[in-house]
Amino acid sequence: MAASATIVGVAATSTVAFAAAPGEDSPKPAPASRSLTTLPSSPVEKVIVTYKSKSAEAGSNTAAAGDARTKGAETGESLKFERRLAGGAALVDLGGEASKKDLTEVMDAFRADPSVASVEPDIRAYAMAVTPNDTEYAKQWDLFEATGGMNVPTAWDKTTGSGVTVAVIDTGYAAHSDLAANVVSGYDFISASADARDGNGRDADAKDEGDWNATDGECGLGSTAGDSSWHGTHVAGTIAATTGNSKGVAGIAYGAKVQPVRVLGKCGGASSDIADAITWASGGSVPGVPANPTPSKVINLSLGGASSTCPSVYQNAINGAVSRGTTVVVAAGNSNANASGFTPANCANIINVASTSREGNRSFYSNYGSIVDVAAPGGETRRATDTPGTVTTPQNGILSTLNAGATTQAAENYKPYQGTSMAAPHIAGLAALLESAKPALTPADIESAIKANARPLPGTCSGGCGTGVADAAKTVNAVTGTTPGGTTFTNGTDVAIGDNATVSSSIAVTGRTGNAPAALKVDVDIKHTWRGDLVVDLVAPDGTVRNLKSSSGSDSADNVLATYTVDASSEVANGTWQLRVRDVASGDTGYINSWSLTF
Repeated sequence: MAASATIVGVAATSTVAFAAAPGEDSPKPAPASRSLTTLPSSPVEKVIVTYKSKSAEAGSNTAAAGDARTKGAETGESLKFERRLAGGAALVDLGGEASKKDLTEVMDAFRADPSVASVEPDIRAYAMAVTPNDTEYAKQWDLFEATGGMNVPTAWDKTTGSGVTVAVIDTGYAAHSDLAANVVSGYDFISASADARDGNGRDADAKDEGDWNATDGECGLGSTAGDSSWHGTHVAGTIAATTGNSKGVAGIAYGAKVQPVRVLGKCGGASSDIADAITWASGGSVPGVPANPTPSKVINLSLGGASSTCPSVYQNAINGAVSRGTTVVVAAGNSNANASGFTPANCANIINVASTSREGNRSFYSNYGSIVDVAAPGGETRRATDTPGTVTTPQNGILSTLNAGATTQAAENYKPYQGTSMAAPHIAGLAALLESAKPALTPADIESAIKANARPLPGTCSGGCGTGVADAAKTVNAVTGTTPGGTTFTNGTDVAIGDNATVSSSIAVTGRTGNAPAALKVDVDIKHTWRGDLVVDLVAPDGTVRNLKSSSGSDSADNVLATYTVDASSEVANGTWQLRVRDVASGDTGYINSWSLTF
């Protein structure tokens, strides 16, 4: 059984940097009786004051506001109580960016007050990863664009794939300076020397010798003449092109290594060779072939052919790879048909990947169906109505490393391709990010995390595209137990709560992309003399209600001061959110003091 690369049709290739923060001066010495706090180098506009529990300021915003004014008079600053934090601390505005001298004086004034338990600056945090300086990065919409992209750059704050090797089982490797630093030795598994074009059968040189066809029909009925694709090099660049080197493109898992494993040559590749390659790449034993010194934790299979069922030789090899802890990613195919009729897309124990366009629709060529697990950007360098082989929208393809040779290797270059072959390495790269971030993850864990954290297609998918478009940052955050250092939206306007009344406070969320997080933080500060009377709900922009707090006749304590975490991943982030509070009994009243949403 022969397999071929899953690419469709083929054309060609600013720089942003961030300065480091300046060094800080030595802070003013604190009085001997107080703890020394190192002051931040970034400008500070607010301080966080925690009062001792029995002080008036701990429970009264009025008292806290008065204390801020008093401290302001003492220090000559315009201090103002802004709001209460979830833990009860008071946020105090300094009236503008304070110098280190002024900040020290303000903090000393609070520390000298016996009713104050602690005071600290409200420091800022920043994304740790910078925008790559690779010269063609601006054209890689598939990594960062809000509509059709995969939200990769934010994931780099947590992981870049370090310590993980990804096997690209494909046409081999065409030498490329934007990829070479991340390539480890592979193997040539093409057993027929005529197909391998290197004068022998299997060997330790994974060099891509070209997969061109000289004449129509050379590879059987319906085959056509064509140039070499350098397909494996394009796939490898998407996964792990060198990044931050002021050249070319950025790889999704640029801290990872790629291992070229050659199985596709003249007229495609044999299933017997591909199955052995899967086994070897994952660390299994193959007769007559030396052991793999750097087994791969992820395998990318951007190849396929028609079949009614998954051949046992494929399934056995895949099962063996997965049992050794290797995640296997497969392209769904480019026939605009149900993926169940194509192999190895119809094998079990894999992640089956469909392709989406820059607009977020299923790519016109992409296979579909219930066996598809997830979608990823595969691009469209032409439209469905264009003549096959034409390139009308190269800017909408997936740009990656390539070679300019028509048959044999020539100068390196970059070109955009389209295909589920381009979608699959996006998921292989994401799998490498996850494996690096949390090595204990199994292949099943990785598949589950990618599927669970995908976002709905912004466009349409007839036939089924799995759980949606993969979201790299959201998936990495999910497996590492972290949330993005996103934005907090706050409403601090008081809303009175009458007896047996229902009131709401609104927050308009703008500037977010995609859906709300699976761990949306809702900070609530409600003043009320019998909190058991209150039912508190979060209402999403589409009207979906999530209960935060129920009423309780036995809870006679004052106030609701709490942080709730809700799974809002099915909700679009942008829009008007409401905190709805219902008083279910008579005799006690209060007001919504403030509330916030942290995305």
